[in-house]
Amino acid sequence: MPGILNNIAGPVVNAKNMKGSKMYNVVKVGDEQLIGEIIRLRGEVATIQVYEDTGGLRPGEPVVDTNQALSVELAPGVLKSIYDGIQRPLELIMAESGDFISRGVTTRAIDVKKKWDFKAVVKKGDKVVKGDIIGEVKETELITNKITAQENGKIVEIKDGSFNVEEPIVTIETGGKKKQFPMLMRWEVRKPRPYAEKFAPNIPLITGQRIIDTFFPIAKGGTASIPGPFGSGKTVLQQALAKWSDTDIVVYIGCGERGNEMTEVLNEFPALVDPKSGKPLMERTILLANTSNMPVAAREASIYTGITLAEYYRDMGYAVGLMADSTSRWAEAMREIGGRLEEMPGEEGYPAYLARRLAEFYERSGRVRCLGTDERIGSITSIGAVSPPGGDLSEPVSQNTLRVTKVFLALDASLAHRRHFPSIHWLTSYSLYLDNLENWYVNEVSPEWLNLRKEAMTLLQKESELQEVVQLVGPDALPEKEQLILGTTRMLREDFLQQSAFHEIDTYTSLNKQYLMLKNILRFHEKAMDAADLGISPAKVNSLKIKESIARMKEVEEKDIAKIEGIEKEIEEQFSKLRRD
Repeated sequence: MPGILNNIAGPVVNAKNMKGSKMYNVVKVGDEQLIGEIIRLRGEVATIQVYEDTGGLRPGEPVVDTNQALSVELAPGVLKSIYDGIQRPLELIMAESGDFISRGVTTRAIDVKKKWDFKAVVKKGDKVVKGDIIGEVKETELITNKITAQENGKIVEIKDGSFNVEEPIVTIETGGKKKQFPMLMRWEVRKPRPYAEKFAPNIPLITGQRIIDTFFPIAKGGTASIPGPFGSGKTVLQQALAKWSDTDIVVYIGCGERGNEMTEVLNEFPALVDPKSGKPLMERTILLANTSNMPVAAREASIYTGITLAEYYRDMGYAVGLMADSTSRWAEAMREIGGRLEEMPGEEGYPAYLARRLAEFYERSGRVRCLGTDERIGSITSIGAVSPPGGDLSEPVSQNTLRVTKVFLALDASLAHRRHFPSIHWLTSYSLYLDNLENWYVNEVSPEWLNLRKEAMTLLQKESELQEVVQLVGPDALPEKEQLILGTTRMLREDFLQQSAFHEIDTYTSLNKQYLMLKNILRFHEKAMDAADLGISPAKVNSLKIKESIARMKEVEEKDIAKIEGIEKEIEEQFSKLRRD
């Protein structure tokens, strides 16, 4: 017997006669069967957050419990999709209801009629354990979907062929019983998918962004936050990371973003070309769009939907990059729902469990050994944008995010106004992965890497101190060596840290090129300091032609990297000539 709706407060409604219901069960609310989720139970009264607009609902309408938790469908066909916060395919919904989504519309997340070519990699009689790969499906031109065993047991029947995701592909004998399994599985979004072992974060995520890879590296399977005010370049930076980072799969969650900004993402992503393969980037991308004018309850669920989809591909052994833009809007959704539940508010009205929810989300990242007998390594690297009101990083979402993420890429409005992009401020940002990644950089890039980074950061810190003096007395009043420091830090800022996401060469820089660029700038600085000791004026040092070559290093193609290597020799020659003159 269905429950009865008896109280409505925005997206939060109460229903009585809900005996036997469980927390987080999905229910269908009202005559239009709007999708909701039970978030509180008191006796036979259930409090439900509804994932659709509740306008027009009336007390007395029926509430039906599906006896299932909020889950996603996992099977070939997830890639290239554009979903809303609860995995409803927006393109299919648009075909059914037009440009404006009708309430109560239900569509399968995956096309269950489409046939996929399944190729078995095990045979009849083989013993398998949960997580073993039993077959493969070419899901897109770039990604092969690896179908895994869902139970321990012996293969009774499996064969190659063309199947839809609901047709049985394998029969496994387990516990004396024979069970048939299709490619499709369902998984509760709030329940992390299991793995065999979690590894230390000691391999970097190569992004091609110089300020990140060299100064504030992110570990593969690590966590990072990108806080910044409006217009500071969060979305462009996340798109660059999605395009260039060495991940196999990209999950992009547009959580509560403005409609026009999300439209831009939806228009641009399908048009982006994957630089590694030359194919459309959408071939290895999943988009979740939940704009600020959509119901807040679905916004709260979108984060869990995205991380569950990411875990599905992680368990196949892929490296997944998850971009959440932005977790501030997610927290605002929790605050609104908490207010309607009359929960005791915490700081700035956010619920007291904000920190725990953020930690639960980011802790589902990591580089892991997947379930199964083969040695598959998969990873999820979570990069969440934070949109603090007015750029105030002391507000609760920013501070609680800082506690659980290991990389803090603070975007600065003043840098953005000066057209310095990415506008990551080098003095307020940090990475806690440096010690873990040091050995990798020393072995794979150069033994000098850590010392060069330390020297550059020291110079940038010194520049900040000198700027206060410069504002009072001007740069010419500084001692000559300090004038040269300002010259070097300007080179660091303009020729190394500043990077154009729209320049075909500058948009991506390999680690070897980053190392050579930084080495040349600091080599120039070393020689400039030696020249100052010999009494050579800063004006003569700054007039050297080699500075122009240093400024153009970012435009040198990777195949011509020998030109950058040759700059060090030119620095030696021009300073030697300067000393002779």
